[in-house]
Amino acid sequence: MSVTAEPRTGRWPVVRPWIGVAARLGLAAVWLIAGGAKVGDLAGSGRAVNAYQVMPYDLAMVIGAALPFVELALGVILLLGLATRLAAGVSAALLVVFIAGIASAWSRGLSIDCGCFGSGGQLAAGQSPSYLPEILRDLGFLALAGFLLIWPRTPVSVDGALAGDPGVEDDDE
Repeated sequence: MSVTAEPRTGRWPVVRPWIGVAARLGLAAVWLIAGGAKVGDLAGSGRAVNAYQVMPYDLAMVIGAALPFVELALGVILLLGLATRLAAGVSAALLVVFIAGIASAWSRGLSIDCGCFGSGGQLAAGQSPSYLPEILRDLGFLALAGFLLIWPRTPVSVDGALAGDPGVEDDDE
C-alpha cells in the first residue's frame, strides 16, 4: 500500500510569500527609520541607552553609538532580502532586548522615553512614559521577525535570486 501526498490546496501557499515580502519590507522600514533617526546624534543615542540604568555609562555610550549602524545594516539587508533568516534572528534578539529594557524601566518606575526612533532619555517634568504602547509595538515587530525566521524566502529578494527560485519555498523548509 503506497501513500501519496495530496496536492496542496487553499490560498496559504500563494499568499504566504507575499506576506513575507510585506513582513520583510515592513521590518526593513522600521530599522531604517530607527537607525536613521539616531545616526545624526550618536551621543544622544548613548544617553538614551544610559537612561535605562542597566549598564555602566561608558558601555551605554558605546552601545548607543553602535546601535544606529546595526539598525541601518539590518534595514538594508532586509530591504535587499539577503540572509533574511539571519537578519530576522538578529532582529528578534534585538527586539527581545528592547522589550525587556522597556519592561525593566517600567517596573523600576523610571520616567524615560525609550529612544527607539530618535532622542530618548529622561522625560521632562509632567510628561508620562508610554511603556505599554511601546512594548505592544515591539511585540508586533517581533511577530514580523518571527514570520521571517520561519519563512525567510520571499519573492523579489537576493536570497531567492541566489537560490534560483521565485521565493516560494515548501512548507517543510
